[in-house]
Amino acid sequence: MMDERHLLERIGTDPNIFSGKPIIRGRRLAVEHVLGMLAAGDDAAVILEHYPWLEPDDIRACLVFARRLVGHERWEMLPVGSAP
Repeated sequence: MMDERHLLERIGTDPNIFSGKPIIRGRRLAVEHVLGMLAAGDDAAVILEHYPWLEPDDIRACLVFARRLVGHERWEMLPVGSAP
């Protein structure tokens, strides 16, 4: 199993692909698409079946990328109530 640094080397950007959004190994598959499939309930086997060139470490790289990205975010819960 690769360490996080090596996994993240699989994620890059190309201004000519999806306007520079993070993609996997220079291909036309955005990290957000893989994350969306996982969030929808697809497991790694289903994703790998749909993208034969994709490797399990690519999916792990997407998860590491997302974890690191949200690790820098801060959420502030605002009270919900009726306006005066």
